[in-house]
Amino acid sequence: MRALLVAALACLMLGGCRTNESPEAQVDDLKIATEVKSKLASDVGLATVPNISVNSTNGVVTLSGQVDSAAERAKAESLARGVANVKNVVDNLQVATR
Repeated sequence: MRALLVAALACLMLGGCRTNESPEAQVDDLKIATEVKSKLASDVGLATVPNISVNSTNGVVTLSGQVDSAAERAKAESLARGVANVKNVVDNLQVATR
């Protein structure tokens, strides 16, 4: 249920018009970003997901924000790479210092 809520919120947050993509590509990128967010919520943890921004353009996923450890960073990148139609992942995640 929470994953569905996160996916719905991601859809709302990622809405926007990109004129460099066809409508079909925009829908595909929205699906990719939503699926990445959903996997992050279920596998990394809901507490971390609000700190991670996911953007997808032409199948290239960009992760940005802050995570608690290098292991979470690696896990987030790995999960994003495992989503269908992802061509590449740009990992701009920062590990929080304590």
